[in-house]
Amino acid sequence: MKTRGAVLTEVGGPLQVLDLDLDPPGAGELLIKVHATGLCHSDLSVVDGSRVRPLPMLLGHEAAGEVVETGPGASDFTVGDRVVLSFVPACGSCRRCVSGRQALCEPGAAANREGTLLGGGRRLRLPDGTRPHHHLGVSGFAEHAVVSEKSATLVPADLPFEIAALFGCAVLTGAGAAFYSAGVTPGDRVVVFGLGGVGLAALLAARAAGASRIIAVDVVAHKRELARKLGATDDVAGGPDAVEEVRALTGGGADKVIDTTGVAAVLEQAYLATAAGGTTVTVGLPHPDRTITLPALSLVAEERTLKGSYLGSCVPRRDVPRFVDLYRAGQLPVHELLSGRLALDDINAGFTRLASGEAVRQVVVL
Repeated sequence: MKTRGAVLTEVGGPLQVLDLDLDPPGAGELLIKVHATGLCHSDLSVVDGSRVRPLPMLLGHEAAGEVVETGPGASDFTVGDRVVLSFVPACGSCRRCVSGRQALCEPGAAANREGTLLGGGRRLRLPDGTRPHHHLGVSGFAEHAVVSEKSATLVPADLPFEIAALFGCAVLTGAGAAFYSAGVTPGDRVVVFGLGGVGLAALLAARAAGASRIIAVDVVAHKRELARKLGATDDVAGGPDAVEEVRALTGGGADKVIDTTGVAAVLEQAYLATAAGGTTVTVGLPHPDRTITLPALSLVAEERTLKGSYLGSCVPRRDVPRFVDLYRAGQLPVHELLSGRLALDDINAGFTRLASGEAVRQVVVL
């Protein structure tokens, strides 16, 4: 079939909205009519070269849509189902999946690195015969997508697509980091560095988990204002004085600190803002050449924990429904993260706003 999508052909961009041919779904795959796809820093990091991916590539990894065709053996869904697409197609049978760590699925990670679907190969084709790579098994910046059914999770039919899309990355990554990776419990003092869609989702989850104090840190003032609206008890301007201010507000450091920035220097700050016995969680994706320097003695002498969190340590088919239920109960007001809707042809302007810090979470509506 014919479709249109935003393809990155060279590092630095811009994305080009092109006509493409899309093969029908293969074994265990779905054809999705994409209705909404979020703009995320993980997409931006491919555009600017911070995350090296094979090109050309049709970007977009946080999407929601409707099943319009099922491939042979795709038995989990039927035509008409509304689904959220997540960026790790978990096979369900590798050693990571069977231990409950589907975010680390080994075949899924290999497919994502190679720019293929979980079942292998690419389903997209440009008029000149070139086959663009898939982005994280989704390639949601398009009118249609073929995906592995392992990338999809069923959501209620009355959940708006532009809200549903946010559950595929921002909510799974941010809320999961708070609930699972950091393990926020009632009474915890929590700090979130970076107030994009992921950071604000972490803030919402920390509030839902009963944190007694939530400190929001960002260089952008209007994001700190939004964080206050969403439940932050304090806010701190990002910069060299942030650690000292956080430690003063918390009496020596926070119990749980979540870094969502993908900036190595900020991760160092997040660790220094964590109290003895506390946990520092990072969900950002720094450039692979970046390193950090930390006081090694503190890991033992202060029983500190530093850990990474990918996909919020979530299992999408377990956690998307849980988080949707929290949203519908008013405990995770995810709609507050949505800062703009745009057409596919305006996607480069959207990425400019994202890079400048102007936007929180924009969604391409198709």
